[in-house]
Amino acid sequence: MRKIACAAAGLLMGVGGTAMAQSAAPVGQQVPANVAQLAPAVDALFRRFQEQSHVPGLTWGIVANGQLAYVNHAGVQELKAKRPVNPETLFRIASMSKAFTALAVLKLRDEGKLSLDALAETYVPEMRNWRYPTADAPRIRVRDLLSHTGGFVTDDPWGDRQQPLPEAEFSRMIAAGVPFTRTPGTAMEYSNFGYALLGRIVTNVSGVNYSQYIQREIMRPLGMNSTGYEVRDAPQQRRAIGYRWENGAWAEEPTMPHGAFGAMGGVQTSANDYARWVAFLLSAWPPRGGAEAGPVRRATVRELAQGLNFVQVARRPGASGEGACPQAAAYAMGFRVAQDCDFGLTLAHGGGYPGYGSYLLLLPEYGVGIFALTNRTYAGPTAPVWDTAVALRQGGKLTPRALPVSAALASTYRAAGAMYSAGSLAPGRQLLAMNFLMDRSTENWSREFARLKTDVGECRTDAPITATGALAGRFTWSCDKGEIQGNLLLAPTHTPGIQALRLNPVPRQ
Repeated sequence: MRKIACAAAGLLMGVGGTAMAQSAAPVGQQVPANVAQLAPAVDALFRRFQEQSHVPGLTWGIVANGQLAYVNHAGVQELKAKRPVNPETLFRIASMSKAFTALAVLKLRDEGKLSLDALAETYVPEMRNWRYPTADAPRIRVRDLLSHTGGFVTDDPWGDRQQPLPEAEFSRMIAAGVPFTRTPGTAMEYSNFGYALLGRIVTNVSGVNYSQYIQREIMRPLGMNSTGYEVRDAPQQRRAIGYRWENGAWAEEPTMPHGAFGAMGGVQTSANDYARWVAFLLSAWPPRGGAEAGPVRRATVRELAQGLNFVQVARRPGASGEGACPQAAAYAMGFRVAQDCDFGLTLAHGGGYPGYGSYLLLLPEYGVGIFALTNRTYAGPTAPVWDTAVALRQGGKLTPRALPVSAALASTYRAAGAMYSAGSLAPGRQLLAMNFLMDRSTENWSREFARLKTDVGECRTDAPITATGALAGRFTWSCDKGEIQGNLLLAPTHTPGIQALRLNPVPRQ
């Protein structure tokens, strides 16, 4: 088949750009307001991916400061009329749908209609007669389904083809039980079947069909009016038709209607609509006061990042992975969560499906989300999404949010500087916690200050402190012969005092 020519156009959005739902990120957060300078490099990443992966069409976007800051696209949404992809083109996002399912479960929990620690069979009676793999196996909880610890086997190829399964047939499947691959609660193993069970729980607990509940309670309040589960309800001219690449040519995948497995991967959305979802998720960070603006509480959204204890060491995807620090990663609720040396907390998930591939990366500490949607089977754009994050960071477009410095931290930090300058604890004695002088005497602190001044000399102690919490912070003092890298930790008392002061000298070489 003839190679498709790219039809791409960029769109930069500022504050007056694409209108988001009332879930914008907090005012004043430090995020890139303009990525125009990096647009050519970012576009090159996705176009290279398109060519190498034989993708007919794709779209990619960057959400920042509560807005779709950048969106672009390439290729076509279907091969016959060759309609080009645009920000309103509808793609199925496969397993990126799981986050909607997880948040729906948490919302029902908030409403007092279910418990995460309740047995799943409480809400799905067909599970009550299941035979478990070992005599000491715990029965599956709702929480186990959310985090893929129910003991089911990985079922990506099989589960993807169950999308249109009728509800009645799914009920019979549940009642018959499924074979376990391991005892529940002993390891994380990805299960589409488990998320289909969560969809049934949403239906049974809410009293309305799963897809209707998600659209009514989450999607429509966010203004995601083009997003849904039943692809036949969408305008045909807007749909990205799904293809697979085999034998050197594209073949159209069958369009699967919505069914019982929709909770694991059935969402269809556009770049413009999906950006509203991404902005809403990011708006949950940082924790703060103020009225709730979204359909689900901010604290509840942040629960999506709470993984269980099955942590793995993982390599960062993309070109930088080989040289980057390994990540500590776990599956949380609808997201894979990792701590990354450069980006801090990350939430990510891919979507692989007959005819489609997609990926989302959230950087909550920066207020930035990056996503890409394609119409080729299992063509997950994981690498270019991560490479875009690296490009933003290297290009100076990512600035982490700074925690506010509390009054207690500011006053005790000033006292720490005064004590160092004086060479004694006298200037800050009234701000010491009860343990401080029990851990090191006044005389030994005077000796310590003298030793530090011998190593690095007098220091300028007016440098700002970086808060790591309301009661802790780190700082660096520039000194005559080097610097001091310090940490300040306050006690959890009503008048917080200094429980620990650590000063590490770094002499100039």
